[in-house]
Amino acid sequence: MNTSGPVDQGLRLIPFRGLRYVPERVGSLAAVTSPPYDVVVRPDGLHHLESADPHNIVRLILPQADTARDRHRQAADTLDRWLAEGVIAPDPDPVLYVYEQRNDEILQRGLIGALALSPASAGIVLPHEDVMDDVVADRAELMRTTGAHLEPLLLTYRGDEGTPTGAAAVIDRTVLREPLLATTTEDGFRHRLWAVTDPADRSEIETDLARYQALIADGHHRWATYLRLQREQTAPGPWDHGLVLLVDTARHPLQVRAIHRLLRNLPVSRALEALTGHFRVQQVEGPLPRALGVLAEAAAAGNAFLLAGDGGFHLVDRPDPALLARTVRADRPEAWRTLDATVLHSALLDEVWRIPDAPEHIGYIHDTAAAVEQAERLDATAVLMHPVREEVVRDLARQGVTMPRKSTSFGPKPATGLVMRSLALD
Repeated sequence: MNTSGPVDQGLRLIPFRGLRYVPERVGSLAAVTSPPYDVVVRPDGLHHLESADPHNIVRLILPQADTARDRHRQAADTLDRWLAEGVIAPDPDPVLYVYEQRNDEILQRGLIGALALSPASAGIVLPHEDVMDDVVADRAELMRTTGAHLEPLLLTYRGDEGTPTGAAAVIDRTVLREPLLATTTEDGFRHRLWAVTDPADRSEIETDLARYQALIADGHHRWATYLRLQREQTAPGPWDHGLVLLVDTARHPLQVRAIHRLLRNLPVSRALEALTGHFRVQQVEGPLPRALGVLAEAAAAGNAFLLAGDGGFHLVDRPDPALLARTVRADRPEAWRTLDATVLHSALLDEVWRIPDAPEHIGYIHDTAAAVEQAERLDATAVLMHPVREEVVRDLARQGVTMPRKSTSFGPKPATGLVMRSLALD
């Protein structure tokens, strides 16, 4: 999802020696993969992945130990052991990779490589969400300790329409060959990976990508981590690049979903009571898909949320204009001030419910049913959100305006564990 028109110094994607699982040393490639670290939010999901195969990638991206230091050290020791045992091995030469994900409805292809880092002010890689410092600090320590980039970020750009040229043409030629790997994960997605080894192909990709800028679709915290670690270095080196998947949304449009909030210490009854005089509240009949349809209709007319956790559903909409005038920053564009996430955090969380944006108070959950289930189990409140339109995200990013964190979920996201990057090999 790239802005239209060329930029002076665009994307620079370089080859690297990917670390990949050796198929003969694991139960299956599917069994060692995982969603991105911040999608594995439920303990049962973590345990499921750990039990799928003793070498599942979650033992690196979400190691379990009593302290942060022990977790990071454990991940590094595990990676070193798997390399020594031949469970994971580096590819012989630096390459770019073509990566394909598909199911019965979606086909997505892109390029995996090491992308030259640049600050947001350079206008080459555009963030659209704020980040949490504690998460960046944790990811930074994990990357420092392991000396590796364990999962690619998802970045998008918008290439040319019409007959494929440049990177798109190289991808189309590459997928006609036998892949390096092919596997199907339990979510039904089929994954394939190819190496781009021809110097002419790589030159064609380099020339093409230099015309574009990209939007961070998934991985804001890891991008901020890349930049933090780069600033720590005293000389040029491997920390000047970060592992990414680049997808051309002119050919492969991404899906945009909402990320929901779990208010751990707020029962629905208290949440509804506090809304009196500030928002309209209506009981909505289930089941969940029907209630989400009502939310979608309300969101088309203005800010709207769906509360759950007490066995029912409650539509919250039509905020008091005086409340918004008092709580929402006036020095931001109209598109930012009217975002559901802006109103949620500025008016509801900060003012009406007075809930700190800290992990012990707020959980961020991608799956709608999981958010409702956890809220009901914990006597908490799930705030279900309606997705932001892609063009709103793009336009705000062009203006250099970041949205409240966890405002969007773009997908499909790359499977973690298919290809990693060791900084010691670059």
